Amino acid sequence: MGELSVRRNTAGVLPALVAKAGKGGARRFLEFFTVNIRNRNTRAAYARAAAVFLRWCEGQGITRLQDVQPVHVAAYIEQLAREMSPPSVKQHLACIRMLFDWLVTGQVMPSNPAHSVRGPRHSVSKGVTPVLSSEEATALLAGMDVSSVVGLRDRAIIAVMTYTFARVGAVVALTVEDYYAQKKRWWLRLREKNGKVNEMPCHHKLEAYLDAYIEAAGIEDDRKGPLFRPAIGKTKKLGQGAISRTDVWYMVRRRAADAGIETAIGCHTFRATGITDYLTNGGRIEVAQRMAGHSNAKTTGLYDRRNDDVSVGEVERIGI
Repeated sequence: MGELSVRRNTAGVLPALVAKAGKGGARRFLEFFTVNIRNRNTRAAYARAAAVFLRWCEGQGITRLQDVQPVHVAAYIEQLAREMSPPSVKQHLACIRMLFDWLVTGQVMPSNPAHSVRGPRHSVSKGVTPVLSSEEATALLAGMDVSSVVGLRDRAIIAVMTYTFARVGAVVALTVEDYYAQKKRWWLRLREKNGKVNEMPCHHKLEAYLDAYIEAAGIEDDRKGPLFRPAIGKTKKLGQGAISRTDVWYMVRRRAADAGIETAIGCHTFRATGITDYLTNGGRIEVAQRMAGHSNAKTTGLYDRRNDDVSVGEVERIGI
């Protein structure tokens, strides 16, 4: 990054404390996000967290980065704990620690003021992602209006998230050639978080949904092109490029409302729904872990919502 670019960012974008750290400090700060963090979503979340913290420091009368002390970080985290959930607070603290570590190794800071600050304790045994029952998910897919290519696309997107446990980021990144034949079956090549490539055989229903969509979209020969493409307004036709994660979220909410589903579901709902249904039907947790691309089976267990129905059943025993 050239000096002009750094100077422009320093003057118009960077927090005041960073701008006062000089060109070296400004460059090191920018490199934390552009060089050190590869995941786009993490980069965006950490950029927001860092900006909020540095503005808070300015409000406390701190005029130099070097003046930030552990007591300041601790006070900030304590304030956040009154306003945010523990996972959000832990994410903010992780950002601050990593940022100051980066500044220390770049000789911008003498030490890391966040190193000794402890975050809130947080332990969960069950995830909070809303899930659908197997019957609800089946009804959603079966009842979707697929008279247009957009309807076929929407059904295929939801089916991919359900049958492969894929994150929405991996789904929108699919290209046509990521759907391929191997060993007399069709497979999907999904690019998940942290550079993981997850190759999955397709469920027979997923194959049917993808085949119907690809044929209607006429994209079979565009092997390098995106698999799922955005709609052009309300024309029920597809445009160029790849559909965005945001558009998928709006589509999911719209399709759920059309199906009469009252649960406030999102894209991750289908990941949790698929894992739960797989385990309900005798699947093994270690296989679900591999399919979901989780590093730890405990993480996969957070998506296992088989006991939700048991809890509801037990509540109904109350005879008041």
